[in-house]
Amino acid sequence: MPPPGVCLNILEARSKQNGHGGSKNPEKFLQQDYEQLKQYCNIRGLRYIDERFPPDRNSIGAGILSPSDLDRVVWLRPAKIPNVANPCLIIDGISRFDFGQGILGDCWFLASLGSLTFQSDILKQVVPVEQTFQESYCGLFHFRFWRFGGWVDVVIDDKLPTINGRLIFVHSKDPNEFWPALLEKAYAKVCGSYADMNAGSPAEALMDFTGGVHVTVQLSDPPQNLWELIFRAGQSKSLMSSGTLQGETPANTVLLNGLVEGHAYTITGVKEMLHQGKVVRLVRLWNPWGKGEWKGDWSDGSPLWRTVSAEDRKLCLSVAEDGEFWMPFKDFCSFFTDLDICCLCPSFLDGEQPCKWRTSMFEGRWVSGVTAGGCMNYKDTFWINPQFRLKLHGDFSENANDKNIFVSVTQKPDKRRRQKCRKFHIGFSVFEIPEEDEAHRGKFPAAFFKSRTPVAQSKKFLDAREVMEVFRLKPAEYLIVPSTFGPNETASFLLTIVYKGEAHGYETSTLGQPEAAEDMTEIKANTEDDERKTSFFRQHSDQYEEVNAEQLQRLLNDQILKGDLKSGGFSIDACCSMVALMDNSITGKLNSEEFVALWKNVIKYRDIFYLTDVSQTGTLSLSELRNAFNASGKRLSDDMLSLMVVRYGSAGHMSLESFISLILRLDCMHMDLSFHVHLRKRGGKKDGN
Repeated sequence: MPPPGVCLNILEARSKQNGHGGSKNPEKFLQQDYEQLKQYCNIRGLRYIDERFPPDRNSIGAGILSPSDLDRVVWLRPAKIPNVANPCLIIDGISRFDFGQGILGDCWFLASLGSLTFQSDILKQVVPVEQTFQESYCGLFHFRFWRFGGWVDVVIDDKLPTINGRLIFVHSKDPNEFWPALLEKAYAKVCGSYADMNAGSPAEALMDFTGGVHVTVQLSDPPQNLWELIFRAGQSKSLMSSGTLQGETPANTVLLNGLVEGHAYTITGVKEMLHQGKVVRLVRLWNPWGKGEWKGDWSDGSPLWRTVSAEDRKLCLSVAEDGEFWMPFKDFCSFFTDLDICCLCPSFLDGEQPCKWRTSMFEGRWVSGVTAGGCMNYKDTFWINPQFRLKLHGDFSENANDKNIFVSVTQKPDKRRRQKCRKFHIGFSVFEIPEEDEAHRGKFPAAFFKSRTPVAQSKKFLDAREVMEVFRLKPAEYLIVPSTFGPNETASFLLTIVYKGEAHGYETSTLGQPEAAEDMTEIKANTEDDERKTSFFRQHSDQYEEVNAEQLQRLLNDQILKGDLKSGGFSIDACCSMVALMDNSITGKLNSEEFVALWKNVIKYRDIFYLTDVSQTGTLSLSELRNAFNASGKRLSDDMLSLMVVRYGSAGHMSLESFISLILRLDCMHMDLSFHVHLRKRGGKKDGN
């Protein structure tokens, strides 16, 4: 059976359609309502304790504190911490210099937080600034993060872990300011524990702070216009961070040049200035430790600052042990491994204002045997992956540097704890749809992909939260196929497409007709004589020439399908359902005509079952079930196919009895839908209404 979550995905989608998950109406994380909890506590004069993230060692997690240190941890509210006279959420605004990293290895989070402090509008979305330790205070705070397609509001209590009266994780330079520590705690709750925040990529937090477009540049293979890219990002409302190469050990070793190995930094500025008649390019970075700086050219104490104008020196140079420093752009590219840029609009890619980029977002799921076909190495199953069509319109620049489409695939966590989540190797391929295939509806079959190569694709399949690429594509219609590297790997994902100009996109989730099913579409029921069926029925029916569910059960199991049933035959519940489905006369029983119609359908679907059971196991696997649906002329979305297996299957397989019960029900649903459509077209109503 596919992992649970298909129904939940549908409910989440409906919730978002109703306006939940937006920046103005975020989802309530773990169903905790900030306003209700605050009102409850204030009415009763209580101090809030978060039962979903309690102040205990489970919330700290394993591996970051020794057992003896864990025993020494005391959770204190800010007003109870020594040397705190007047606790406040924010004092004199928010700045990257407000805080320093604690013993937790979450520099990736804090580097992103340092970048966030430059963007007040985004910051107010993450940190609701109206919160206070004075009026209506009850020990309850909340923060907001963007998580895999929507905003969530995260509630916490304000008890913080201390040892000897000192905060052990992030701490403010001003002992009375607590926004960094409380924000870190809220994110720890999202991750599962403080320990689950240990080690990560700044890209994660940048995305969770903004919900924007994220671009990663590998500095070992940078684009030719890298400086222009980073300079434009610095001029726009972009959040940027970068990381150094990890050394031979996991330790954050401080090098002789002042940089820290395996460490994340915030990019806080870029600058071009004249130096001895030549233009020099500089990058400013900040160490989330709050100390420890670059010691090379253009560092705080470098004599090179004497060679620039007094205006540039006054504007840029700040000699202080605050963790912030300038360094040459060429040295930055040499000592740092990657560059992450995150923004609400990727205008830094083209420098155009106002923003002309638009975003489409799709949620999908790879389900083993249903929609998890693996990469293009698996030619026979690649086609079953989710497919998304996108039609690009508008002008096309001949400049190779003018990118016009951004594609990102993000895999969603399968567990509550961040460190325990599986990460599959994920990627995507983009195919141009030729004009002769533009009329095709539903999924493209395997033959389409066997005869074509992608016009664009992710450079690698990575076991990362996100893979993304920026491309330049001409106006045309395209097919985007996200996939895991290997087949039968179940995970949910978010596909984000950001394009410049006009475009129209949608998922082609309806099942197409694969080659394996082509010879099956004309399958007919066995040609037993209807009169013989009627005669057989009369021999076994009651005095009124009808059969009830119990009689139908005996006929199906002992007569009609004798020898075909592998799992005990049709249950009485299944037969009751069949009677209800076929009972057009509404008597609670089947008459001769209804019984013969049911018999013919049962035989037809039995034959389809055996023709598609190529493994000859007596059950249908998910891929065989797909072919069986195609053979019977049914067209189901991928999500609906997954739901059908959850309802009627067992351990990822479906028996003959379950298959027949399911497909008869689908027949009935189709007939009922067709009837209602016919009525609407005529403007009529059912009798009696």
